[in-house]
Amino acid sequence: MAGYLTTHVLDTATGLPASGLRIVLYRLTGEARDKIVEMETNSDGRTDSPILPQDSFETGQYELVFHAGDYLRRTGNGGEEPLFLDQIPIRFGMADSEAHYHVPLLLSPYSFSTYRGS
Repeated sequence: MAGYLTTHVLDTATGLPASGLRIVLYRLTGEARDKIVEMETNSDGRTDSPILPQDSFETGQYELVFHAGDYLRRTGNGGEEPLFLDQIPIRFGMADSEAHYHVPLLLSPYSFSTYRGS
């Protein structure tokens, strides 16, 4: 089995999945930041396919950028401009070429958290 990467975004202020939230994945090599893919979450707060599927998976350093501000503005839950949270970058490493990496985001207008999920 080859590794792959997934995510899930939950809006903790509403208790619902964050639908329509844009996510961009970058591969980091030294100071270089190369865009791999851009996706949007579905009605379950997940992408329709893995962000980094098995046939494209490589170990290394990555960055997921969650465009939370666009989502919060659209849902009317962001608060006053400028928003406290706009783009949320999460940098992480994937060392196991056979593992499923899951990087979820728990989001509210004034806080977020993440962890390595399963």
